[in-house]
Amino acid sequence: MNQNQNNYYYMNNVSPQRPLPPQPPQKGGGFLLGMMLGIAATLLVGAFVFVGVKFYEAVESRKVSEKRRSSAESVVNEETEKKLSAIEDVISEYYYQDADIDVEAMTDGMYAGMVSALGDPYSVYYTEEAWEEMMRDTEGIYYGIGAYLMIDQVTGLGKISGVIDNTPAQEAGLRENDLLYLVDGESTAGMDLSDIVARVKGEAGTKVHLTIYREGESDYLEVDVERRKIEAPTVKYEILKDNIGYIQITEFDDVTTDQFTEAMAVVKGAHVKGLILDLRGNPGGSLNVVVDIARQLLPKGLIVYTEDKYGEREEYNCDGRRQLDIPLVVLVNGNSASASEILAGAIKDYKMGILVGTTTFGKGIVQRILPLTDGTALKLTISAYYTPNGNNIHGVGIEPDVVCEFDSDAYYDESVDNQLEKALEEIEKMIR
Repeated sequence: MNQNQNNYYYMNNVSPQRPLPPQPPQKGGGFLLGMMLGIAATLLVGAFVFVGVKFYEAVESRKVSEKRRSSAESVVNEETEKKLSAIEDVISEYYYQDADIDVEAMTDGMYAGMVSALGDPYSVYYTEEAWEEMMRDTEGIYYGIGAYLMIDQVTGLGKISGVIDNTPAQEAGLRENDLLYLVDGESTAGMDLSDIVARVKGEAGTKVHLTIYREGESDYLEVDVERRKIEAPTVKYEILKDNIGYIQITEFDDVTTDQFTEAMAVVKGAHVKGLILDLRGNPGGSLNVVVDIARQLLPKGLIVYTEDKYGEREEYNCDGRRQLDIPLVVLVNGNSASASEILAGAIKDYKMGILVGTTTFGKGIVQRILPLTDGTALKLTISAYYTPNGNNIHGVGIEPDVVCEFDSDAYYDESVDNQLEKALEEIEKMIR
């Protein structure tokens, strides 16, 4: 474990709402879900830096124990131990199939239930297997279909928040905002994002069957997607017409800082007249990474600060030495969440550029990863974050300066990105 692995905060996006799934559409005709239908963890899960703790040490330490006693009664006590023992005895005595009793799964279920009872979908217990797989994902390589996932706020279903170029997801015709109604025949309603991801990913060469709801379609789409090895860059860049730089960040992973630094070097080397930063569909990632990237753009001052339940505040600042000195437009949408909102919020507060698109997701809280020495781990919400002007955007999002709804028909039928065209229009105004 290196020296930088001491203080990581996880900011990938999961929806806090889990309503009932939509009803199946009627064959052959138009249908509505009865509600408005709109990428944490994604299929590419954000980078992790470990918080080294011994098993149960975080709970047993004097400092934590004192805080716990002052705030709530302990869950683990003589009465709960007796009841657990009684439940185990009843199951052992009366459950009709001994072969179906998986003691390890039951134990993991107890731990997961304890965290789930917090009522916070961002806090999760990871089994050893789930944690090992998540750590493999941080290398930017995994076996899956090549799509970013999140939980849809309205329906509670899994939703595709982005599709990676040249992957099975793109080849199968999957699109941003497609809802995963079923994965291999199983509804995603009420599932944790990590459970949906686990079902979609799998061994290379195998297939996953997805039942997709797509707005505007008269019926569900049935799609088979073959899993492959996916290597996904988190930053893409190019020089657009009229010498305008374009950088897209798909998430804030531990490889993103170097990729962004390279992109900025190319863009600056081309002496571009302005820069478009595309954060659409970016579900978040590492707080430390987004802060490092913000330091390559912002003036001297506060980038973001966090506050925990004890009122303890931690500030992240910029020295302003690499402040961007050309016009800047930031593209955002309803799938821009968490860490991407930190960057967009700071740019807006400092009036460094203008935001174009639609209101962002609205996730203004921070999770901390706590691996335990038995190979399992916890992800817990530990604080709220605030933009430089003191705004907490949780449940609200950030409104763009220029509203521009995405025209999906123009994009998929004519390959025209109307939001990007609007960004180019706005940056030309700024240059003039």
